[in-house]
Amino acid sequence: MDEGPPGFREFVATRSPALLRLAWMLTLDAGAAEDLLQTALARTWPHWDRVAAGRPEAYVRQVMVRTAGAWRHRRWRGEVPAGRLPDVAGGDPTGGHDDRVVLVQALAALPAGQRQVVVLRYYADLSEQEVAGLVGCSVGTVKSQASKGLTRLRAALAGPTAPVLADVLEEGRPT
Repeated sequence: MDEGPPGFREFVATRSPALLRLAWMLTLDAGAAEDLLQTALARTWPHWDRVAAGRPEAYVRQVMVRTAGAWRHRRWRGEVPAGRLPDVAGGDPTGGHDDRVVLVQALAALPAGQRQVVVLRYYADLSEQEVAGLVGCSVGTVKSQASKGLTRLRAALAGPTAPVLADVLEEGRPT
């Protein structure tokens, strides 16, 4: 069995959890996030000798962002969620993660471009220049999309169920 390029297996083993979290934040769907990461790694593998010499994680992130953007333009949008979830036996179906649920709903309500910029800028902690390079737009567009996205998130999180998340976003950068 082919072991692949030197260092690729180790990179995947060590960086996949962080990259999977980023993929999930970009797609807001666990299955799509796994597919996105797998696709990005599969596209990176043939170029690993060149990529490994530079910044491999940045390269994989860029492949993920571009792939997620291309997937957004697909005709089929996936399953349509039900307006009302069925009753779940066993108590609280959120497992006490109300803040995370509210944040995910607020992120899902953002347009895809704003969500990408907010996730890359504040979750992945990339600079405006890095985000602009990944998304393929100007730094000014990153600034305006981040501002609009944060404004919409603050408004969505202004309700009584998410005061902690609103405080985190007040500072502009999660802690």
